[in-house]
Amino acid sequence: MADDWDADMETGVRFVRHQFTTAMKHTDIAQGRLLFDSLQTQTDDVYEVSVSVAKGINGHWYHPKTHSRDVTVLYFHGGGYTFHGGVSGRFAQMLAHHIGAKVFAPDYRLTPEHPHPAQAEDAMTAWDYLTDTIPAAQIVVIGDSAGGHMALMLLQALKAQNKSQPALCIGLCPWTDIGARGASLHENDSTDLVQGWMAVQFGRWLDPENRFGRGALSPISYNYVDLAPLYLQAGGREVLRDMIIEFAQIQKANGAQVRLDLWPDMPHDFQAYDSYKPSATAALARLNEAIDMQLSANELPMQLQDITLV
Repeated sequence: MADDWDADMETGVRFVRHQFTTAMKHTDIAQGRLLFDSLQTQTDDVYEVSVSVAKGINGHWYHPKTHSRDVTVLYFHGGGYTFHGGVSGRFAQMLAHHIGAKVFAPDYRLTPEHPHPAQAEDAMTAWDYLTDTIPAAQIVVIGDSAGGHMALMLLQALKAQNKSQPALCIGLCPWTDIGARGASLHENDSTDLVQGWMAVQFGRWLDPENRFGRGALSPISYNYVDLAPLYLQAGGREVLRDMIIEFAQIQKANGAQVRLDLWPDMPHDFQAYDSYKPSATAALARLNEAIDMQLSANELPMQLQDITLV
């Protein structure tokens, strides 16, 4: 428990953690997903966004009532590659509303039924679907949690296939190592929605027979020099904190264009708190600043010495 959280915040984190734990331990993961999605909390924020089913591909389009940026967002939802519920749709609506741009969110295949490379293939399919009609330079890729992993791995796949990079890649609390990494993976169990053991289990489901290996499936093992600029956000109380920071440090040392902002009082995927928490409000504003900065051709420098925002 965090001493500076109010009762609502603490209750909400514990509730989601309970839902996640019960769902993951269910003997039938399909039933676990239904259980996880049976009752979800959300803020009172109203998003003026229309939703439509995409044609020719599994996914949905989110169109904000007010368009303020000439960009298309490719959004990969979180959920450890295993869950995809109403919370993901809500997150996509939030992004479309705040960014003021249309968002495409593919309904990619899930583990454990569909291990790697299913998700990587679906990510590339989504990219090709968009770039059939939209220039890569007008696309921003955003992913939260496992979706952040998906976004980062997509950049490497684009490089391998000699395809154009997006204008910017944004990782919101991204999963950067599919194995056990960093003290926070377990030390922050009491203050996060996700538990360290869950992250490790998601990794096992992604590569159940270790056919590909941890290194091949972990963004932290790759070099992001000359790929799309990276903007990352993390919560100081989430279990993935240390691996996100280490990923940013490694990429900075490599010479990649990367920036990390960390909010010390927040758990995993805290952006969803939106107007309910000042840190979430600030994070969403920073996200837009990063997009505007990159689209105006300014550099997006790494600021590790300034990652803690209050």
